Amino acid sequence: MDLRQLRTFKSVAELGSLSKASDRLRIAQPALSRHIKLLEHELRIELFTRNGRGMVLTPAGQLLFDRTAGLVRQIEQVRDDIQSVGGAPSGRVVLGLVPTVSCVLSTRFARRVIEELPEVSLCIVESYGGHLVEWLHRGEMDMALMYGPSVDLHLAVHTIGRDNIVAVGPRGSGLADRKEVSIEWLSEQKLVLPSHSHGLRILIEKALSRKNLPIQVLIEADSFRVLTSFVEDGLGYTLLPHSAVRADAAAGRLEVAPIAKPGITRELIMALPADRQRSIATAAISDFIKIEIERLRAEGLWDIRMAAADHPDGALK
Repeated sequence: MDLRQLRTFKSVAELGSLSKASDRLRIAQPALSRHIKLLEHELRIELFTRNGRGMVLTPAGQLLFDRTAGLVRQIEQVRDDIQSVGGAPSGRVVLGLVPTVSCVLSTRFARRVIEELPEVSLCIVESYGGHLVEWLHRGEMDMALMYGPSVDLHLAVHTIGRDNIVAVGPRGSGLADRKEVSIEWLSEQKLVLPSHSHGLRILIEKALSRKNLPIQVLIEADSFRVLTSFVEDGLGYTLLPHSAVRADAAAGRLEVAPIAKPGITRELIMALPADRQRSIATAAISDFIKIEIERLRAEGLWDIRMAAADHPDGALK
């Protein structure tokens, strides 16, 4: 097995098509097909099932992908780092973002990377925390910005800060006129929330259970946009980070109100694979993320309490 064969295999496995892999790698399809056949000949087993819809991994192919995707990524990063020495950071960085962070950060951050890190190829992947953790462990992703808790992730984790959770209601609900709402008030409302596997749902249920209060969940949805559309249509209230719904509230589509002290907050973390050194490009992206979040905070667009980087216990400010 050589690197060219493994890169070809990885691209075809990810895209499910020789033609798409050809476009990505800028290599003619016959050459890619030859790489796959040589790999299958060496391993003496078929790696793909070919059908009219494309190429699907066999169990053996899936095993090879799981074991080698991260290795190929690391070798590519070594090349990128060598080319970055003495110059601007360069190379590909795959950044994972949970949806409620992506809607606030993605556009501004991508524009800044294009302007200030032109040699870095940024790929932003939006998904929920469980998927991001899995991809980090498999080496398919370089870093992710998601919500904690950070314990038991077996990743290199840095706490960015704590994000405030607010009550979110439809236009005309009166939330905008309230200074705050109590946990008791929330327990009396019909809620639309993520499913039990979602970290936000667990956080909300814990806040209510501490006061032995019931929870009324009318419908579940594991999509940020679906939740906000349910609320906008008057199906119920939800709870989300304030930063994620600020624009909708400003446009009059939704109304929000803080939750009375002690409130509900979420730990925002930056996570990276624990067993892999950061590339120069990944380190640059990491620094840019922290700077951009600070700027959003300074502009009043993200009311996050930042963790003090120079404080030994990560105290918030």
